[in-house]
Amino acid sequence: MHSRTTSDKQYHIACRQGDLTEYLLVPGDPDRIPKIVKLWDSAKKVSSNREFLSYKGIYKEVPISALSTGIGPACMSIAVNEASKIGVSTFIRIGSTGAIQKHIPCGDLIISTAAVRLDFTSNCYIIPEYPAIANYEVLLALIEAAESLGIRNYHVGITATTSDFYAGQSRRTARNSSSQMENILPTLQKARVLSFDMETATLYTLAGLFGLRSAAVFAVYANPSTSEFEPGKGEREAIRIANESVKILSEWDATKRNRKKHWLFPSLLPR
Repeated sequence: MHSRTTSDKQYHIACRQGDLTEYLLVPGDPDRIPKIVKLWDSAKKVSSNREFLSYKGIYKEVPISALSTGIGPACMSIAVNEASKIGVSTFIRIGSTGAIQKHIPCGDLIISTAAVRLDFTSNCYIIPEYPAIANYEVLLALIEAAESLGIRNYHVGITATTSDFYAGQSRRTARNSSSQMENILPTLQKARVLSFDMETATLYTLAGLFGLRSAAVFAVYANPSTSEFEPGKGEREAIRIANESVKILSEWDATKRNRKKHWLFPSLLPR
């Protein structure tokens, strides 16, 4: 099925050219969108179709937009494909995650450097050996945002993206049957992977293939190693970091343009 209608509106996200800015925040949960735009100077609803709710506005004088992607890698693939066709070049995921290292409690934040590709959706685009990595500029902007906001309870490292919430992340299924993924948790723990999610590997892979920028910040809602489960904890801090990172990126991008540089490097920035 074609991704466009005769009006040039994207089929799933129901947005057209100009509806979204070059900087796009992509939470999974549509209910997170109002919490994101509440911190903007101004916001206007663009569209709502299925799980895809979008807004456009201004944050600290910077044009910004947000689009929910729903649950899972296939939905993220739709969002990246369609949003990138209408001018989005930078994607910042604001998600929830389940930590798998014992030292990470609920309410802490994780800024993802890369993702283990257990999503299967990204395999439709490229061989499994292709890396799913964050763009270094967006990654640095998220870290800079956390520090500038005084948010210190964050971790930086690798997440694992799965296509299933239950068996895919070693949780009990409805019938408590065995799973080919039942040993994945200790394997990833030994590999120093920090957490599970369901979208980031797809985002990073497609962004790399399409020449886009992306990174992700998560709030830790659960930790199976410590039996903690506190949904919602840390969400506001993750949202604050993502919003602020757009302002930082905008400033860095302006500096690059003014200095006629393609890449960001430390000595390019004012001290």
